[in-house]
Amino acid sequence: MSDSDWWYVDLAAVVAVTGLATFGLLVDPPSTVRIVLALPLLLFCPGYALVSVLFPDDVGDEQRSFDDWKTGLQNPVPDGRGLDSIERFVLSVVLSIALVPTVALGSSITPWGVTVRPILVGIGLVTITLALAGIVARLRCAPERRFTPSLASVSVTSLGFSSRSRSAYDSTNTRVFNVALACSLVILLASAGYAIANPPQGDGFTEFYVETEPVTGDTETMYEASYTSGESQDLTVFVDNQEHRDVTYTTVVQLQRVDYADGNGDGGGGEEGTTENTATVLETDELTRDSITVADGQRESQTLEVTPTMAGDDLRLVVLLYEGEPPSEPSTDDAYRVIRLPVDVA
Repeated sequence: MSDSDWWYVDLAAVVAVTGLATFGLLVDPPSTVRIVLALPLLLFCPGYALVSVLFPDDVGDEQRSFDDWKTGLQNPVPDGRGLDSIERFVLSVVLSIALVPTVALGSSITPWGVTVRPILVGIGLVTITLALAGIVARLRCAPERRFTPSLASVSVTSLGFSSRSRSAYDSTNTRVFNVALACSLVILLASAGYAIANPPQGDGFTEFYVETEPVTGDTETMYEASYTSGESQDLTVFVDNQEHRDVTYTTVVQLQRVDYADGNGDGGGGEEGTTENTATVLETDELTRDSITVADGQRESQTLEVTPTMAGDDLRLVVLLYEGEPPSEPSTDDAYRVIRLPVDVA
């Protein structure tokens, strides 16, 4: 097979690299592997695919006169409509820098929002679609004008480092510009590699909530609010760890008798005899406590066995979440997260 038969191999490689990089980044690899996969996906492949759509043909060797109608300057200039390999590389980087933020902005209108996974999937789909469109665009070109990747097309002379002597008619020395361009690309790649290896992380947080029931026309509370004194009943809570590290949590469940004479039923807890959020806590009893380890970025459910020791309609369950071990006398003042659930114990 001649070199001209391999006109699609670079775009096929773009499709393969994009698919491999997208899948590899979705499984959250180590930082070194993440750099290797992310650099071509974010800084080259999308732009190269778009350049292939816009410029499917090669530079060509045809020449045209600088001015066919006026006398004087008659120096021929290249008549090719395409780009050479160096131009394609530089423009690919520039267009990739423009395409990736555009895809990230587009992900904001999706149900998943601006998060890593939809952005990666979006970049992968856009790149593969453009690469396939580039193959079609090249296929429609005449074979003699079709761009075909070749190592011979990337030479020292294309970088402006030719050993030939400059002509007296050469008005511009491109060597300085090419050196500056090469340095800029090196700095860009180094900066991108550092950013990928050390992504910025905001303040960590933990979401803590109870399992809710389906809402119907007869629903009074989103959770199970009816208990029987002395009988065990399960209470399911969820812990969503976004602390950027694995965390061991301890959950403490208290039953409080409160006085809502000066407030409504959504007040706080606290030590016995104190007033918090207009609700006075008259009595507190710890029912259970349990620990759970949640990996970073994961959500785990925790089923707690609750056995009420008091009866009445002025009670509430207070679920306290701690990082690590709780103090000897847990309270809402020192808990990391707090859930207050008014209940009716028969």
